[in-house]
Amino acid sequence: MMKKLQRRKETNPLNTTQRTIIEFLYVLTGSAIVAVTFNLFLLPNQIASGGVSGISTIVFNITAWEPAYTQWALNIPLFIAGVLLLGGSIRGSILYGTKTLTGTLFLPFIVFLTRDLQPATHDPLLASIFGGVGVGVGLGIVFRSNSSTGGTDLAAQIINKYTGMSLGVCVFIMDGLVVSASAVVFGFEFALYALISLFTTSKTIDFVQIGIGYSKMVIIISEFEEEVKQGLLTKVDRGVTKIAGYGGYTNHERPMLMCVVSRNEVTKLKRLVQTIDPDAFVIVSNASEVLGKGFKK
Repeated sequence: MMKKLQRRKETNPLNTTQRTIIEFLYVLTGSAIVAVTFNLFLLPNQIASGGVSGISTIVFNITAWEPAYTQWALNIPLFIAGVLLLGGSIRGSILYGTKTLTGTLFLPFIVFLTRDLQPATHDPLLASIFGGVGVGVGLGIVFRSNSSTGGTDLAAQIINKYTGMSLGVCVFIMDGLVVSASAVVFGFEFALYALISLFTTSKTIDFVQIGIGYSKMVIIISEFEEEVKQGLLTKVDRGVTKIAGYGGYTNHERPMLMCVVSRNEVTKLKRLVQTIDPDAFVIVSNASEVLGKGFKK
């Protein structure tokens, strides 16, 4: 067993420091993509597709106040509120909180630096589609670092904690309020373009994160089955089913672990398994509908 553990450490491709550096690079890269997309497509075409960026678009067209200033003015208080009110989910993880703060500050900074970019198009339909794709790619990259860019996502988490409503409903409410405000300021047609952009962003995030599908069923076969099982139970916080199995070639007993996770947990699960056993056999498949604790009732 000691030899196996030693081999596992030697074959682990990334140590903690390297992984942390890569995750911060993900946050910076994803935030930069979102910021540039905002200035190329969304802002010049008055598409307020939810979030703090959507609010800054509305404020800019009413007051001509620089969008980056609005984003900082909203993001920083929301981050502080998240630290104070969400407790364990932000304050309990210094690394997660630091990455989120980085995205919260860096995204408006790039918005400010690229504010003089010429619009890529003046067609609002093209802007809503390609703006949604760009924002989805950027946010998907940020989410792959197990982080976020703060903003109304933190507000949605606060509402979720204190009202009991699902996080998806809370996010929908926040984005819905922004889109509704854009309908008042820009007109109903531009609100429809904002909805197109929101839909495109959501689907692009799914594609960047895990491909098509909301939930994923994962089958894991590993020599370190007990360690993987405990990691899934304690670190991913998902139930695990142990299935008896035998190797077709060796005819030796090889138990399989089955676990169903949401889209935001796939990256965490894969990294956990890779850390414990880089040689593990992992199968990830779509789960079109999941009923039970932690998913739909």
